[in-house]
Amino acid sequence: MAIDLKKMRNIGIMAHIDAGKTTTTERILYYTGKIHKIGEIDDGAATMDFMKQEQERGITIASAAITTKWKDCTINIIDTPGHVDFTAEVERSLRVLDGAVAVICAVDGVQPQTETVWKQADEFKVPRICFVNKMDRIGADFFYCLNDIKDKFGCATVALQIPIGQGESFEGLIDLVRMKEIRWDMESEGEKFDEIDVTEKYRAEAQKWRDKLIDDVASCDDELAEIYLEGGEISDEMLVSAIRKGTVSRSFVPFVLGSARHNQGIQPLIDAVIAYLPSPLEVPCAKGLHVKKDKEESVEIPCDEKKMPLGLVFKIQQDREMGALSFVRVYSGKFSVGTQVLNVGKKKRERINKILRVNANHMEQMDSVSAGDIAVFVGLKISQTGDTLGSEGMPVLLESVKFPEPVISIAIEPETLSDKDKLVDTLAVLSREDPTFTSHEDAETGQLIISGMGELHLDVLVTRMKDDFGVKANVGAPQVTYRESVTSDVTESFKWEKNLAGKDNVAALTIKLGPNEQGTGNTYTCDVHDNSIPDEIYEAIKSGFEGAFASGIQYGYPCVDIGVTVTKIEYSELTGTPFAFTACAAQIFDEATRKAGPELLEPVMNVDISCPLEFVGDAISQVIQRGGQIAGQDSKSSGEIVHCTAPMAKMFGFSTNLRSVTQGRASFSMEFSHFQKKPGGLNFN
Repeated sequence: MAIDLKKMRNIGIMAHIDAGKTTTTERILYYTGKIHKIGEIDDGAATMDFMKQEQERGITIASAAITTKWKDCTINIIDTPGHVDFTAEVERSLRVLDGAVAVICAVDGVQPQTETVWKQADEFKVPRICFVNKMDRIGADFFYCLNDIKDKFGCATVALQIPIGQGESFEGLIDLVRMKEIRWDMESEGEKFDEIDVTEKYRAEAQKWRDKLIDDVASCDDELAEIYLEGGEISDEMLVSAIRKGTVSRSFVPFVLGSARHNQGIQPLIDAVIAYLPSPLEVPCAKGLHVKKDKEESVEIPCDEKKMPLGLVFKIQQDREMGALSFVRVYSGKFSVGTQVLNVGKKKRERINKILRVNANHMEQMDSVSAGDIAVFVGLKISQTGDTLGSEGMPVLLESVKFPEPVISIAIEPETLSDKDKLVDTLAVLSREDPTFTSHEDAETGQLIISGMGELHLDVLVTRMKDDFGVKANVGAPQVTYRESVTSDVTESFKWEKNLAGKDNVAALTIKLGPNEQGTGNTYTCDVHDNSIPDEIYEAIKSGFEGAFASGIQYGYPCVDIGVTVTKIEYSELTGTPFAFTACAAQIFDEATRKAGPELLEPVMNVDISCPLEFVGDAISQVIQRGGQIAGQDSKSSGEIVHCTAPMAKMFGFSTNLRSVTQGRASFSMEFSHFQKKPGGLNFN
C-alpha cells in the first residue's frame, strides 16, 4: 500500500551526549505503540541502542533507524550519537533528513556537541524544533535555554509551551497554541494526562507568552500579521499553519518541553513533529549533477514516484546473515525487489535482492520503496556511504557525504599468521561501514595502522573487531595522525625513462605546485588539452598525483592543501605508456614538494571543559601545560565552560589529570579543529 507523502516525516533526534536523545526516542516509540515496554539506557535495554557496546557503555554509537506511526502519519526516526568521536554518524543522517528534533538539557542549555550538530543541520538546511528535556532536574530553566539558543546561533526562537514550575516544582506545561494546561498522571507512566483550560493562577502569564508567540510568528507571515494588526481573531488553526510555515522556511525555531525520563511532554512533542516539521514534498528539491559524456549539468530532483528512480546510500551496516545492509533515502521514482540499479559514481550495475523496513534491531520485508521514503537494500556488493543509485535513464550524481579527516592512529597486528586475512577482511568491512575509519600498511615498518576520530572511536572499533568478528589482534598505543604540506610555489619539469621487458617507457611532465588555502584540501588540474593524447594517459597522470598526495613528502603522512597544475605533457605513441606517466607524476611530485618548503602539520583540537568555578584555574593550568590556548569562558547554572584549543599530541592522558585536579568534578569534550604547523618537525620533545 502506497504511503501518503503528505503524512510522512523523516526526522532525526540530535543533541549533545547525555542530553536524552535515546531516552526521548524510547518514549516516542512507546507512545506510538512500536514497543510495549520502555527500555532504559542505564539498564542497557534501550531499543535503539541494540549494539552490545552501546548497551555496555550507555551511549549511542551507530545511528539506528526506525519507522513508526502516530495518528495517521508515518514517521521515520533516526537516533544519532552525541559523542564527538561519532560525528560522522550525525553528518550522514542529517544529509537525508527533512526535519530534526534538537534535544536540549534544561540545566546546561547549549553544550559543545549541540553547537556541532546545530551547525551541521544549518549546513544541510534542516528545519528543526527544540525539545527542552530534564525539566524536573534541579537548576532547570526553560527560558534560559530559549535565550541560549537565540544568543549562540543568532536564530529566532518561539515558545509553543511554557512550564508550570521548574526543577523539583515541575508539574506540567501550558500549551500556548490551544491555551490548555497539561499535567501528567505519574501512576500510568505518563500515558494519561489531564488537559484543562488555563486556570486563573497562570492565565496572565500564559496570555503574555501567547501574545509574544503570535507577535513573533506574525513577523514572518504577512497574512497573520494583517489580521493581528487589525485586531482580528486568530484561530488555533491559523496559528498552527503559520508556525508550520515559519518552521519549514527556518524563519524561527519552535520550543516544546518536558522530562523524557519521567514520560512527560512526549505526546505533545510527537504532535509538534507532525504539525510543524515538513513532509518530503515540502522541502526543497534535492540537487544533483547529470553526468553526460562531455559535461556535467546541475539538475533538481523533484520528489515524484512516477519519475526515474534515484536514491542516496547514507549508511552501510554489516549483518552476519544478510551481509551489507545499505540504508537508502529515495529521492525520486521507485525501487523494487529483484531489479537492477546503476551505481552512478562507479558506473556499475547492482541487483536489489531485498528491501526492508527498519525497526531498530529487526526488519520487515517490502516489495518496493518510493520517493520520500527511507529503507534498507540487501544485495548491493560495491556500494559505499555517499554513493548514488539510479539508472542509465537518469545518471545523476547526488552530492556525496563529506567526512572529517581521522586524527588518531594505532598499530594493530594479528596474534597469529592465520588471523591476518581475517583481520584485513574485517578492516575492509568496518571501513565500508564507517568512512572516518581508515587502515593502511606502513611502507617502512610493515605495520598495519588504523586511524579514527578519537580514542573512544578506535576503542569501540577494536572491541567490535574482537567481539563481533572474532579477530584476535594486539593493539599498540594511540599515535597522532600528522599531515604534510608545502609553503611556496615551484615549477618543475621531469622526464621518466625505463626499459621494461625490452620496451622503452618514456614520460615527461611540467607542473606548477604550491600551497592551497588552509582547509581547502588538495587540488589537481590539467591545463593541457591535446586530442592526440589518449584519455588513459590523462587518467594515469591524475592517478599518479592522487597516489602521491596520500604517500606524503618527508615522513609518509598524507598531504593536505597542495595544488598541482599540469602545464605540459610530452607524449609519444611508441613509448608513452600509462604506467610511465603514473610513475612520472609520482616522481615529479616528490621532486617539486621537496623544493616547495615542506612542513609537518599537527591536528589541533577544540576542547570544552565543564567544571565548578573553584576549579577553573586548575583546569586552565592543565591546558596551558599541554601547549593549549584559552579562547573564552561561559558561566552556566551547572558550572563554568572553558573553551580552548590544544595540540592532539599533548592531550593523551588529559582526562585522568583533569579529574585529579578537580576532584572528579570536571568533564570535557574534544573535537578536531584544524591542522597547523608543528614546531620542530618530528621532534616530539
